[in-house]
Amino acid sequence: MASRDVLSQTTRLASSSALLQVLFRVVTFGLNAFTLRYLSRELIGVVNVRLTLLYSTVVFLAREAFRRACLSGSTKRNWTKTINLLWLTVPLGVFWSIFLGFVWLHLLEVPDPSVVPHYQAGVVAFGLSAIIELLGEPFWVLAQAHLFVRLKVIAESLSVVSKCILTVILVVLYPQWGLYVFSLAQLLYVSVLVTCYVTYFVMFLGSPEATKKSFPVARMKALLPNLVEDETFVNWKEARLTWSFFKQSFLKQILTEGERYVMTFLNVLNFGDQGVYDIVNNLGSLVARFIFLPIEESFYVFFAKVLERGKNVKDQKQDDVAMAADVLELLLKLVLLIGLTITVFGYAYSQLALDIYGGSMLSSGTGPDLLRCYSLYVLFLAINGVTECFTFALMCKEEVDRYNFVMLALSFTFLCISHFLTQWHGSIGFILANCFNMGIRIAHSIHYIYDYFKESTYRPLTGLLPSPFLVLVYIISGVITGFSEVFFCCDKGWMARLIHISMGALCFAATIVTMFCTETKLIHFVRSQFVSRYMKKGT
Repeated sequence: MASRDVLSQTTRLASSSALLQVLFRVVTFGLNAFTLRYLSRELIGVVNVRLTLLYSTVVFLAREAFRRACLSGSTKRNWTKTINLLWLTVPLGVFWSIFLGFVWLHLLEVPDPSVVPHYQAGVVAFGLSAIIELLGEPFWVLAQAHLFVRLKVIAESLSVVSKCILTVILVVLYPQWGLYVFSLAQLLYVSVLVTCYVTYFVMFLGSPEATKKSFPVARMKALLPNLVEDETFVNWKEARLTWSFFKQSFLKQILTEGERYVMTFLNVLNFGDQGVYDIVNNLGSLVARFIFLPIEESFYVFFAKVLERGKNVKDQKQDDVAMAADVLELLLKLVLLIGLTITVFGYAYSQLALDIYGGSMLSSGTGPDLLRCYSLYVLFLAINGVTECFTFALMCKEEVDRYNFVMLALSFTFLCISHFLTQWHGSIGFILANCFNMGIRIAHSIHYIYDYFKESTYRPLTGLLPSPFLVLVYIISGVITGFSEVFFCCDKGWMARLIHISMGALCFAATIVTMFCTETKLIHFVRSQFVSRYMKKGT
């Protein structure tokens, strides 16, 4: 597949994934706002922090390394051995589910049954849901490698909508069921997700469309583990790369979910405070989840396909290097400007957003300060996502192994800083520790990118330098909206709130106009690769 074809399909995948994440977040936030009126903060804290952490940990440790290794390189490979390797995620998931389930049931603090009933059933259900989801891993990787955009959109949309509908029905009719409600909804979610992928491949394999595309798998039996006569069961190069990524993924999971591990194992917050923190955390990460994550996932595939892992810049095809450098520069500029916009405007509108969403329960206390800090953290997330996406797509096995030592030191430092800062400044300490963590990771990735391109004429890191005039507009907007919050928000009535919102809208419009005037190359990139692809997409 030509590099420009990969770029075209990758941007279409990123655009569709971003829209999909918008749907997920809108539905999830609506569901949270709804359930807050029926269930206790403690129950929401146990589900959104304790049980979701169990599920995400099992899934991440069992499959993340396999995904990164098996999505590297060309789609022209021995897919039988790759599929065999991917099926190893299932026994690995069973091991982690049993081991971590025991920890969650017997070594961690158990919630009061009168406040959070059926905790044991919830642990079993969320661990089982992780195993069910891993049954669809070979199908997911095959679809992702061949950029099946529509399949991902439909499968994940149906699974999320099904989960939300069942949750609403059970919360309204049987609120006394407690964790049974969320356990059944979680099992339905993963079941629908896996069923969609399996059903699609049952219909696709052997069809004229598959034949036309020369799809490497011809029948469903080939998607099961198969022994190849006189050959190894798996591709050992992929297996060794998987092991390197596995050691890294263990550390990355600690860094990604570090605050939840601290809350879960060190009991620095009670279950009610955990519930509030999680809601504010999800609200703060809205843009990060529905824009930055799809971009990171999709362009990891792009960089891994266009450039060869482990080769220096001189040994690559120079046309591909030029395209990769140009795309990296524009992606950095794109996420930087999105992050700066969230940071500047998020500071003055955090309290208003929380008051509208959850009332005084969220807008009083530390909620607004927590969301303001998260607005700054979004900027770190934006830059880190793209820089690591490029770095991980190009690192060879030895470089991945060396980076594991960096991650090990960073993980230990992060956990220590998180515990110290939460003792000093409560839940806000988690955000400050995450900013430190992301700052170190960004520095490492920037150093790698600089070294990679230093022997070429390309300088993609200039994408991190916005126009000075645009920076000035950001500063002026921040000052104006900050004063507006002091004088008009949030206890002076709805008319004052509308004035505050209007001031923000005018400043935002001025920022966007300035952006269009000063960042013309970026605007062209977004129009040509995201907007036009989305408008024209037929699949």
